[in-house]
Amino acid sequence: MENKLTLAREKISAVDRKIAELFEERMRASEDVADYKRKCGLPIEDPVREDELIKKNSALVPEDIRPYYIGFQKDIMKASKAYQRKLIEGEKIAYCGEEGAFAFFTAKKLFPNGTPVAKNSFEEAYDSVSSGECELAVIPLENSYAGEVGQVTDMLFSGSLCVNAVYDVAIEQVLMAVSGASVDKIKKVISHPQALAQCAKFISSRGWETETAQSTSSAAMKVSQMGDETVAAIGCAEAAELYGLSVLQKNINESRANTTRFGVFSRAENTSAGYSESDGFSLVFTVKNEAGALADALRVIGEAGFNMRTLRSRPRKELVWNYYFYLEAEGALRSEAGEKMLCDLRKYCDRLKVVGIYR
Repeated sequence: MENKLTLAREKISAVDRKIAELFEERMRASEDVADYKRKCGLPIEDPVREDELIKKNSALVPEDIRPYYIGFQKDIMKASKAYQRKLIEGEKIAYCGEEGAFAFFTAKKLFPNGTPVAKNSFEEAYDSVSSGECELAVIPLENSYAGEVGQVTDMLFSGSLCVNAVYDVAIEQVLMAVSGASVDKIKKVISHPQALAQCAKFISSRGWETETAQSTSSAAMKVSQMGDETVAAIGCAEAAELYGLSVLQKNINESRANTTRFGVFSRAENTSAGYSESDGFSLVFTVKNEAGALADALRVIGEAGFNMRTLRSRPRKELVWNYYFYLEAEGALRSEAGEKMLCDLRKYCDRLKVVGIYR
């Protein structure tokens, strides 16, 4: 019996040595995964893929020990994600505004181990990634109430960065001012143009003067520095707390379903997306100066089975009365049907660019 126990323990030790070698091999592969996620702006967590892998791999072991293998697999994934976080910790995430802007808190939420880097404008945030100063930029694409951020759409058309992820963030605008202020005392409000547009009804009903700022956070900072009880800022409650301001009124945006879509911009394309029918993609294109060219281009997309969610026209700055189009759709763009659709689309387009593929 003792000999049998010894043999069993020796066998386990031999297996453990193999496991250690394979564990190292797996963690080295995780380094490549972390590098890819860092370049493409993808989050560490991917619960859908994890569930798929656990289901697939657990089918490889006998049923009587399967529950234990599932626990083992989850522990390995947990270690892998922890290692990836350590590797990605130093990445720099550009955003527009000072600490306290909606984009700042969005960047912190999406990339808790990254370092947010404040920029004065959307263009500066974009350029910081193009130049290699930052790995990623978190920039708003549109708001459900105020509409698209045209400047960002223009950068998608003219620039080289890719949108690798899109996140919807619920926005609640609050009115904030220095201690001692009240709604009755306010004569002027300061904020970003998008925030002012979202709260236009609230502002106009009180006849207040407005002043634009680079961001909601810079507006909060300015009001804090002014110390004037007649001037308020509009932004998020976190910004009020950050700059020592009092919240005079909450949820002042006209739409209670106010949501901003943020895009994660990077230099590398997200090659892991575009294979599922539920994935999304964005295109920018110009059509040939021919009768029906736009209609033909849209027909190609529809007939290929892709569901268009957004279509907007934007003026081309370099050509008078000339426009380009921004389109968002759902579908597996990297499929054979997707490749054929792009090929057919080029017949009617002078310029066509895929600017984002994301889940």
